Amino acid sequence: MNWDDVRIFLAVARAGQILQAARRLGLNHATVARRLTSLEEALQAKLLNRHTTGCSLTQEGESFLLAAERMETEMMSARAAIGSADTAISGVVRIGAPDGFGVAFLAPRLAPLLEQYPDLNLQLVPVPRSFSLDRREADIVVTVERPSQGRLVARKLVDYSLGFYASRSYIARHGAPGALEDFRQHRLIGFVEDLIYSPSLNYQAELMRGHQAQFECSSALGQTEAVRAGLGIGILHSFIAREDDRLVEILPRQRINRAYWVVYHESTRHLRRIKLVSDFLYQLVEQERSIFK
Repeated sequence: MNWDDVRIFLAVARAGQILQAARRLGLNHATVARRLTSLEEALQAKLLNRHTTGCSLTQEGESFLLAAERMETEMMSARAAIGSADTAISGVVRIGAPDGFGVAFLAPRLAPLLEQYPDLNLQLVPVPRSFSLDRREADIVVTVERPSQGRLVARKLVDYSLGFYASRSYIARHGAPGALEDFRQHRLIGFVEDLIYSPSLNYQAELMRGHQAQFECSSALGQTEAVRAGLGIGILHSFIAREDDRLVEILPRQRINRAYWVVYHESTRHLRRIKLVSDFLYQLVEQERSIFK
């Protein structure tokens, strides 16, 4: 069995498409398809159902995926241990993060790292979703909960707070509620409940206490823009909202506290680029820790 064929299989299984996997690998479509066929012939098993719209794993493919991921983990650990990989700070590091932290805080502060390490390629995926480190959907993930399962390394990054905010224009038109009970007379902004990917993001259940949001958005930054535009009152990240003098905090004693965690797979802990980027995240936050309170 050829390890390169296994590596290509992993890329296709994760992308769900041969073409997308080929782009990520820097190979052409025909080469990827041919290597998949070679792997299936070596295993004497059909691993993928190939459709015009993408690929799906067969039952044998699901079983082999687990074995292939174990092979990948061992390969990465072995290469790091003997020093044959990552001798220079280069290569791709994909960071998955909530959009509030990823876009508003992290993206504007990455230039010094890239200037110091020009061969490093950073990929920031700031979308409201969870990422699988086992499936290598990201190399480093900033999460809002400490993971309890898997071979993962987790370290708290920072505590942060959220509170009720409205725009000055909204308050001028509708006034500001003096208590939570007054929210019934106001338009509220919140998350789309069935798209909340972590229980800790269900702020409405904790603070709004049964009050129904009239505008829902699955993006924290989308909610911030809606509040800024005067659409209603929302629960916003304080480190974002405080930077905008058009926003006013309402009921400042009614805050909610959460934490960001930096998480990566145990098999990558010895890779220099992973350690470098994770350490850089801590340094960034340490320099501006006060804004998260």
